[in-house]
Amino acid sequence: MSEPTATVLPVTEPLPAPTPAKLVDVASLSREKLALFLSEQLGERPFRASQLYRWIHQRGATSFEEMTDLSKGLREKLKAQAEIVPLEKDLEQRSVDGTIKYRFKTRDGRFIESVYMPSEDRKTLCVSTQVGCAMACTFCMTGTLGLKRNLTAGEIVAQVHAVNREVRRNESLETLRPLTNLVFMGMGEPLHNFENLKTALSILQSQEGPNFSHRHITVSTVGLVPMIERFGVETDVKLAISLNASTDEQRSKTMPVNRKWNIAALLDACRKFPLRQGRRITFEYVLLKGFNDSDEDAHRLKELLRDIPAKVNLIPYNENPGLGFQTTGEERAEEFRAILAEAHVAAYIRRNRGRDIAGACGQLANRGEATAEAPT
Repeated sequence: MSEPTATVLPVTEPLPAPTPAKLVDVASLSREKLALFLSEQLGERPFRASQLYRWIHQRGATSFEEMTDLSKGLREKLKAQAEIVPLEKDLEQRSVDGTIKYRFKTRDGRFIESVYMPSEDRKTLCVSTQVGCAMACTFCMTGTLGLKRNLTAGEIVAQVHAVNREVRRNESLETLRPLTNLVFMGMGEPLHNFENLKTALSILQSQEGPNFSHRHITVSTVGLVPMIERFGVETDVKLAISLNASTDEQRSKTMPVNRKWNIAALLDACRKFPLRQGRRITFEYVLLKGFNDSDEDAHRLKELLRDIPAKVNLIPYNENPGLGFQTTGEERAEEFRAILAEAHVAAYIRRNRGRDIAGACGQLANRGEATAEAPT
């Protein structure tokens, strides 16, 4: 009897491990898209979307385990296919005037800053929309960073949720949403990240979410003219224009965007902007000593705004090291305001908040960004 021969199997390479499916950031989904995700991807009934949405955007939940009225099976499905992308509080700085600047770290090691400004009649949060900024305004510290990336809708909204939690704890409040007002004037140019901004606004204004009124949200832009019309048509919140000059020569020196869309083009877009009845466009004018704060500047400014429903916020410059500008004195600022007032232009000198913690207008510079690890 012959010896049995061994069967020789062909040599094959081991199969590669399956690539894990990309998790869906449910905090970045609008209410409608969240419902579609739950029904089409997870096979869940529509009312589950309301439950999940309220947990994330009313209660500020950061994990599925907190959602105790969802079944264990649904929570397991969510953990397998979805996530809530976190923001980690990295630093907190408190000003003598009550302002608090928060620095948050994103999952990819970037830093963004948000500024909480409490007062007697409101609790306002200044929100960032990008990591850095591409606009390169020469008087602004954020502009020195360049643009690292856009924030997702979830990261924009997460700043609001995170600071709501901080305010509730610090001030011993029971309300889920102590913040009353939002200004999109932090790091970045909001209209440069329009789609994510629009989704974030829809979440922040939703009744099943934080339910902010359109009257209590203001978005500021340096003047991306083509986006201003879309912003007016597709959202209903208030518009602020960062003008900061009375001539194109001045504005082009300090705001490179003016070389593409000059003052005439910008103001034409403002005239066409669909304003709600009784509403005005806010024009922000940073007063730079010896540059844009003369009587002649004030007279030119009132002529520029003559036929636009407008109010002007005059902002004494917050001096930043190395940028070469100085702030206008109180007396000169008041004289500038008076010239506008004589022409029946509503003008106010804005009290700067958080200067001592580099939390005021134009000072958000993410000083921790240089030490952040690059995303892998």
